[in-house]
Amino acid sequence: MSDRAPRNQTDDSSRRGLARISERVFGSPGRDGLIGGPTLRRAGVFRRAVRLEIARLRDPRRIVLVFLVGFAAGLILAGLIARGEAAGADARAYWAAGRLWVGGGDPYHPTGPFMPYVYTPWMLPIFVPWSFLPWDVAWFFWRGTTVVALLWTAHWAYKRRPMTTAVLFILLAFPIAANLDTGNINLPLALLLFGAQFAGPRLAGLLWMIATTLKWLPAVFWPILSPRGRLWGIVWFVLAVLLTALTLPATLVQLNVLFGFPRPARIDYFVFAWALVPWAYAHPDAFRWLMPSQWPAIARTTGAAMAVWRLHWRRSPERTASTLRRVTASRVRSFLGLRGT
Repeated sequence: MSDRAPRNQTDDSSRRGLARISERVFGSPGRDGLIGGPTLRRAGVFRRAVRLEIARLRDPRRIVLVFLVGFAAGLILAGLIARGEAAGADARAYWAAGRLWVGGGDPYHPTGPFMPYVYTPWMLPIFVPWSFLPWDVAWFFWRGTTVVALLWTAHWAYKRRPMTTAVLFILLAFPIAANLDTGNINLPLALLLFGAQFAGPRLAGLLWMIATTLKWLPAVFWPILSPRGRLWGIVWFVLAVLLTALTLPATLVQLNVLFGFPRPARIDYFVFAWALVPWAYAHPDAFRWLMPSQWPAIARTTGAAMAVWRLHWRRSPERTASTLRRVTASRVRSFLGLRGT
């Protein structure tokens, strides 16, 4: 009995000491006087999340894709670090153009170690606020904002289709690295088109118009906008044509520089495929015509529709023409979000 009492007293004092330490660290004595209840609950959440991720990684395909995505990202990062100050040639051209334009210079024929600005003149004011920053700060902001936006889009896509997103990221790794290296505006425009599919119709149409005015390739992405977004895209594009007409002399200079400037093979243009991700994920059957197994069914459906129209034409050519005009007008209104107006 005499030996047990001192030992119990020692254990009690140790437990009280640990409780005081726990209270200072965690803010409350908690369960058993060691760790607080909220801390235990958070630990349980983390433990379950880790178990879930480990369970997902049991799929061999997922393990391989995670390894390949990490390897591709590592190569991109290594390349960007290796380039160092040599990177950002295209972004530097936009930065210098804003400064030259404000200072009364000619951004299409710059002096010094800058490439010429080759985009429409009335878009120059967009680059001016950013060009007021020192180059090191401006370049960090340009590349950092692009990377953050790219990671957000990749996170959105990965949550919905992990395997497809991983494969697509691997295929686009080199074009993405090329754009991040030079600071070309292709990748920011692809991200604008990606975000336009989540914006309201006015903003979606505006983003599409900006991307199309700077690079004509985004024009083909007009059908993936929402119906009203397509309508507003037309409205904004008409405004862009008017602004181009008002700045026609400078636009002619821009076109002369654009077509006279030597350019390598534009592998970096493939990043625009990333802008198709939200639309493709929302319409999984949109590319079924690319699958040879679907071609017979598509051919039968198309043949049946054509047979109906031929029969209609034989019976009443006049009514067929009016019906075709009515159906076409209805589909155009629906395509532009004008149905019911």
